[in-house]
Amino acid sequence: MKKIFAIAWKDSIIRFASSSELLFFIILPIIFIFLIAGGVPTGDEDNRRRLLVVDHANTAISQELVSELENSTSVRPDVMSIEEAEEQFESRRAAAMLIIPASFDIESIQNGTAQLDFRGQPNDIDSSVAQRAVETAIRKASSVMSAANMALEEAKARGTFESSEDEQAYFNAALETAKSLQADSPERITTIQGNTPDDFDYDPQANVSAGQLITWVFIPLFGISALLAYERQQGTLRRVLTTPTSKATFLLGTISGQVVMALIQMTLLVLFAVLAFKLNWGNPIGLYIVLTCACLAAAAIGTTMGTFIKSEGQATGLSIMAGMLMAMLGGCMYPLELFPPFMQSIARIFPTTWAMQGLLDLSLRGAGVVDILLEAGVLLGFAGIFFAIGVMRFRYE
Repeated sequence: MKKIFAIAWKDSIIRFASSSELLFFIILPIIFIFLIAGGVPTGDEDNRRRLLVVDHANTAISQELVSELENSTSVRPDVMSIEEAEEQFESRRAAAMLIIPASFDIESIQNGTAQLDFRGQPNDIDSSVAQRAVETAIRKASSVMSAANMALEEAKARGTFESSEDEQAYFNAALETAKSLQADSPERITTIQGNTPDDFDYDPQANVSAGQLITWVFIPLFGISALLAYERQQGTLRRVLTTPTSKATFLLGTISGQVVMALIQMTLLVLFAVLAFKLNWGNPIGLYIVLTCACLAAAAIGTTMGTFIKSEGQATGLSIMAGMLMAMLGGCMYPLELFPPFMQSIARIFPTTWAMQGLLDLSLRGAGVVDILLEAGVLLGFAGIFFAIGVMRFRYE
């Protein structure tokens, strides 16, 4: 046991000989988790494009236009002063701005002189979306006004009004009636909600946190290959022959030390997700069963890689490439459900897929220890197969 501990301690000193290792051990993983998981929508945000609105008119019809924009599914009007709106627009903090002039009232709409000032950033898709939303809101408001005007013209033809006040009152009543009829108009698209039961609420932050955790831990464990190549180049492995240290003891010390450090790294990342996003990882025993099995599988693959690779530089490059490839195809970067069916089947040959499935079962589906035994068993299967290959092929030279 002392030999195993000494080998593990020696490897830790070698790994953290440079302070830059902390960058990859904890700093970069936390930054990536925070930026990616903090940037994904949780479903509670208002994802409509922001539209700056300056209402100089402040009339019933201008407020009706703003109300139509608030009901839009594509833009979110933000009413403010002209100075503030122009400052934000010129600094490109908003893609579009709508100015409702003081002359925008019912009379100007009735005589066809009403105008609006819409400004959009050049070559900006959000500006185009905002323009379409404004045009839609204008059409809705205009249709109401047209209906009220038609009713007014019909009443005028019958000689209904004795004064201009009666005429204006009739128009206001017709306008309210038109608004009511428009609001009660039938939908032209019927939406039917599916009846397929959903056993859990998908949390994109859980998916991102689990995926980044696996990615940033698997790559260093694959880096065991670089550690073995380094020791082989330095002649350390040859000197082991001169001591009463067996191959099994050396490998066990090397692998166990890296696995323990990986578990420490995973624990720190798990705690960060809990503190930053209030993420519930589920059953703690099941969580550490999955994490331990995932670490063993990755360490086994790194050990096998180390028996094929000649130099430390080759091992480092291959570790990063293999880790990123397995993470991408295993659902660590994108939900596996977005992949075509044949890719979902292929993904099952990677340990990252089973590690992600186990973590998501715990954090999203409320799985217990028994429920993740399949994933844990498959990960241990990966570990057993690759450890066997690595031990059989291990050479000191």
